[in-house]
Amino acid sequence: MNNHDKKKENLLFLAWAASIVAMFGSLYFSEIRQYEPCVLCWYQRIIMYPFTVILGIATVRKDFGIAFYTMFLSAIGATMSTYHYLLQKVSFFADRAPACGRIPCTGQYINWFGFVTIPFLALVAFIIIFICSFLVWKNHKERSY
Repeated sequence: MNNHDKKKENLLFLAWAASIVAMFGSLYFSEIRQYEPCVLCWYQRIIMYPFTVILGIATVRKDFGIAFYTMFLSAIGATMSTYHYLLQKVSFFADRAPACGRIPCTGQYINWFGFVTIPFLALVAFIIIFICSFLVWKNHKERSY
């Protein structure tokens, strides 16, 4: 195995690890701390949870081609997390927030250091997955020719 393949393998593993931490983190908040997720939280989970399986299989099989798809989906998840975070932290967005179910999307169960909320944590995970996927895709694409 050459050095480029090992780097891509490590990046896939890092993306998978980020998805695992995000999944168990969200389950901790909802199942142990009993924080009921809002609608936007559910949509972010719908994007994040399959990464645990997809990236896990890709890591084991060394399937670097998956990076294009995980890059695309993580960009969608990051966009959703950014919007959700803006609803929580920027009054312009919060004041115009549509009603989004039983639990308001503007609610903040946690607010560590004045800026770390659950959507912020999801955003960090999506960004890690995106960057890792982009680097794998870029290196894989260059080596494919």
